[in-house]
Amino acid sequence: MLFIVDLIVLLCFVVQFAIAGYYFYLLYWLSELPPAADSFSPLPDDLPRVLVQLPVYNEPTVVERSLAAAGALDWPRDRLKIQLLDDSADLTSDIAVHAIARLRKEGVDVDHVRRSDRSGFKAGALAAGLAIDDAPYAAVFDADFVPPPDWLRRAMPAMLANPRAAFVQTRIEWGNGAANALTRAQRLMQDAHFAVEQDVRARRGVPFQFNGTGGIWRRAAVDEAGGWSHDTLSEDLDLVLRTHLKGWGGVFLMEPHVVGELPQKLDDFRVQQSRWSKGFMQVARKLLMPVLKSDLSGEAKFTTAVALGQQLIFPFLVVGIVGLVVSGVGHGGLPVFFRVLLWAWFASALIILFGATWGAYRRLKRGSFGQYLATALSVPGVIAYLAAANAGAIVSAGFGKKTEFTRTPKTGA
Repeated sequence: MLFIVDLIVLLCFVVQFAIAGYYFYLLYWLSELPPAADSFSPLPDDLPRVLVQLPVYNEPTVVERSLAAAGALDWPRDRLKIQLLDDSADLTSDIAVHAIARLRKEGVDVDHVRRSDRSGFKAGALAAGLAIDDAPYAAVFDADFVPPPDWLRRAMPAMLANPRAAFVQTRIEWGNGAANALTRAQRLMQDAHFAVEQDVRARRGVPFQFNGTGGIWRRAAVDEAGGWSHDTLSEDLDLVLRTHLKGWGGVFLMEPHVVGELPQKLDDFRVQQSRWSKGFMQVARKLLMPVLKSDLSGEAKFTTAVALGQQLIFPFLVVGIVGLVVSGVGHGGLPVFFRVLLWAWFASALIILFGATWGAYRRLKRGSFGQYLATALSVPGVIAYLAAANAGAIVSAGFGKKTEFTRTPKTGA
């Protein structure tokens, strides 16, 4: 029995070191790659039509602001269509009616799209919007995300300069990133995601994540990949991989950025992360084997497989800790082999934590080193909380259990 426990512990270490290898890959290329190009060919005189899609569900605190920001985008009025994809069942729709009326008086072309049911949730709403407009490009903003007026003019050149780009993803900034210790820790992790993970994977030409908002999709790529699908909770990642399997790519831009909102309460954060984790596992069940069997490069297959499976670090972390305790009790002390692996694990975790987050913190000029250190030291506690809270949900999603989409409450921060 003790032998089986030791094998389980060893498996947990192997999985976590594989995920660590992915982050060492990111850190290596972060140091090796030249600075990213920050400019593209200027926009043509004949600008393309762009559809701006705003999917909302019960967002009374932010829907008016979202519509105003979309209406303020600097793009010719006859080439810009805004769709409020409104599945709300509260006063959000009433607020939206008045906000849309004001925009229309200003000459903005806005449609208020109401479905009779919420089938497919966000993916279903986006698909429904595309079905009634033929614009070749579609920008997507979640209800709490605010683009600056020049966002389209700064993001669209990257799309037009890359005819095989299925999408352009821009960085997300956080309006409430300094609100409390939890949002500061989240912002630090998100900064590492964008300034390290997204940036490196995009420049290496391997699949990287569309973050569900703050980006532009090329309609031809969406259509060729089969359109938006709602059989997972991560419809954006699902579509990214399906477009890559069809030979498309993506572009990531540090600037321009959009401003969004982080969960300020621990329980809201847990629900959001649980949804994301389950979505990743569902996409892995659906598309991991097609990716591994595809003509994508070995590098692309490795990064995609680990990125899809990295949510497993939470249940494997929990099982590994329990297993180490049982192994130590059973052997009368922790075996030397496991002690060596444990020290290697701690060293790897520290290198990854500080290597990824300090580079992003400095690049984005967040503050002093002391402020950084205080925030960075809180991140392991946040990860431990997520491991304990979400391990069961991740395992159930891995075995195919379906769950409903649960929205994260917005405050308009």
